Amino acid sequence: MTQRMLIASLAACGAALAPAAAAQAYPTKPVRIIVPFPAGGTTDIIARPIAQKLTETFKQTFLVDNRPGGGANIGAELAAKSPPDGYTLFMASTIHTINPSLYPKLAYDPVRDFAPITIIAETAQVLCVHPSVPVTTVKELVAYARQRPGQLNYSSAGNGSQPHLTAEMFRAMTGVDIVHVPYKGAPPAMTDLLAGQVALTFATAPSAVPHVKSGRIRALGVSTAQRITALPDVPTIAEAAVPGFESSGSNGLAAPAGTPPAIIERLNAAVVKIVKEPQMSAYLSGQGADPATTTPAEYAAYIKAEVAKWAKVVKDSGAKVD
Repeated sequence: MTQRMLIASLAACGAALAPAAAAQAYPTKPVRIIVPFPAGGTTDIIARPIAQKLTETFKQTFLVDNRPGGGANIGAELAAKSPPDGYTLFMASTIHTINPSLYPKLAYDPVRDFAPITIIAETAQVLCVHPSVPVTTVKELVAYARQRPGQLNYSSAGNGSQPHLTAEMFRAMTGVDIVHVPYKGAPPAMTDLLAGQVALTFATAPSAVPHVKSGRIRALGVSTAQRITALPDVPTIAEAAVPGFESSGSNGLAAPAGTPPAIIERLNAAVVKIVKEPQMSAYLSGQGADPATTTPAEYAAYIKAEVAKWAKVVKDSGAKVD
C-alpha cells in the first residue's frame, strides 16, 4: 500500500468513527427542548422534570424553551428547521399529529421532518364542570345540556386541539348543543373555567388534576378506555354514559430529522431510564399522565398511525381553524 493510499484509508476510518465519537461526547453544550405551548400547560408540566433529569444525567443543561402560538405550529416549525445536531429537541403532543389535517399548508411535515426519540406519557382528557353547574355525573350533564341547547359554553386549548376535538366527539355521540370557546392554550382555558366564565371543558389530565383535587372544579369522567391513576374514583365517560367513547393522547420527545442515529439512541436510552424511575413514574401518574416509553422506530410508527386517526376525526367533526 502506498503512503497516499494509507493516508486515504486512515482518513476514511476517521470519518466513519467521527459520528460515533461525537455521540459519545454528546452533549458538550446546553440543549434546548422546544415546548410549543405556554408555561403551565400539560406539555410543559411533563417537559420540565424530564429536562431536569436529563441535566442530571448528562451533566449538561437541558433548557425548556416555550414557543407558543399558531396552534403549536410556531414551535414545531422552529424545531423542524433547527440544525440536526442534537442540541434542539422538541416535546410533541397529540396536536402534532392533528395539525396536518387542519393546516393544509404547514411549513413542516410531522413525519418527514422529525426524528422520534420516545413517547414519555399517555394522557387522558378530563370532562370537568364549574361547581356552579348543578350536575355530578356525565349522565346528569347530558340531560342538563339537552334542556338548555346553546346555553352552555365549553373552553378548549384552541381550535383543532385535542380537547376541542374530544368535545366535538362528545357532542356528536350525545346530541348535546354546547358552544365552543377556543383559547390560546390550556392555561387560559382552565383559568376561565375556574372563574366560572365557561361551564365546562375537556382538559388534559395534568392541567385538570390539581384543580379537581383542590375542589375548585368537578371531574365527571375521563376520556380514556380505562380510569386513570390520578383520579381513580372518576369513571370513564364510556362507562358513565357514552358507550364506545374514547380519546387519548400522548407526549413524546423528538429531534429534527437528520439528527445522528447514535445521538437519538443515546437520548432514547436516557429518557426511557428516567421515565421508568419510581420517582418520575409516580410524578407522571400523579399528574394524570401514564408513563409510557418506546423505541424510536415504535414512536415513528405511532406518529404515522395517529396522523391517519386524527385525519378522520377532523373530517368527521368538521373542525376548522380561524
